[in-house]
Amino acid sequence: MRATLIYGAGDVRVEDVPDPVLREPTDALVRVLRSCICGSDLWPYKSRPATAQGERIGHEFLGVVEDAGTDVRGLRHGDVVVAPFVWSDNTCDFCREGLQTSCRHGGLWGADGVDGGQGEAVRVPQAQGTLVKLPVSEDSALLPSLLTLSDVFPTGHHCAVTAGVGPGMSVTVIGDGAVGLMAVLSARRLGAERIILMGRHKARTELGRDFGATDIVAERAEEGIERVRELTGGDGTHRVLECVGTEQAIATAFAVARDGGTVSRVGAPQYEKVPMGFGEFMRNLTLTGGVAPARAYIEELLPEVLDGTLEPGRVFDRTVALEQVPDGYRAMNDRTALKVLIQP
Repeated sequence: MRATLIYGAGDVRVEDVPDPVLREPTDALVRVLRSCICGSDLWPYKSRPATAQGERIGHEFLGVVEDAGTDVRGLRHGDVVVAPFVWSDNTCDFCREGLQTSCRHGGLWGADGVDGGQGEAVRVPQAQGTLVKLPVSEDSALLPSLLTLSDVFPTGHHCAVTAGVGPGMSVTVIGDGAVGLMAVLSARRLGAERIILMGRHKARTELGRDFGATDIVAERAEEGIERVRELTGGDGTHRVLECVGTEQAIATAFAVARDGGTVSRVGAPQYEKVPMGFGEFMRNLTLTGGVAPARAYIEELLPEVLDGTLEPGRVFDRTVALEQVPDGYRAMNDRTALKVLIQP
């Protein structure tokens, strides 16, 4: 079959790889209907050292069950399913606590001999705990929105939930990428009254307005901080959702938070130290967030996607065939695409 491999920074290729086969009785084989490129895929795309052997990549996909191991219950041939970006048994103590990203028997796509999602098919370990059955057909118009349940929508939701966003609150969202836009959508869903989106790409911020942003701040660094403070009477917002992962973004997050407020970060951090010294201590600021346990949120978010109340699939602004995936990476890296949908 054909699948995407990364060989180094800027070097993504689509090549022939062995067809997946069942290895364990808990496995399933899924034919991919849709996958996509994640903003976090761009980190290795920018910096991965060159190697002679490529590695599978991609962790967001939905597809059709083609076969399942003897220990897999509740799934059968022909079922349309979505896979969270981390596979898990969904039964261990961490999973039962809603932390499937720490599953004792789970792991990552594209690592340790497990297939990546950007290909024609995937062997899914711990299939019964990982896969969520979707009540739609293979050609459903809802597939793009349902695909966001794999990662980007639960990640934005996790940011808002861990921050404690609730009715009547003011929120700042830092970053107009796909996760930031999902954080806007999630904050609105949870009842936030005012949502300030910090971003400077007009097409993205306009979509952010559609998702619920009440104000747009295009300025960055000190100018951006000053603008948020102006909009909030000098106080900042109750909650700040940091969806970028850079040192500047987290510093901005603390600076625009209201005293007693909470900063939640879900942007994969590209820094080692958090600027949380005596000043932040005296302001009673809280830092939370982390990697999103997408599997914990899918059932909660699914009904509103199915009935059309929410349309998170609007974050996809370009669709490519599998052979065009390298073009998709270039487009996202060059900021000419927000999020690329792959249709094998």
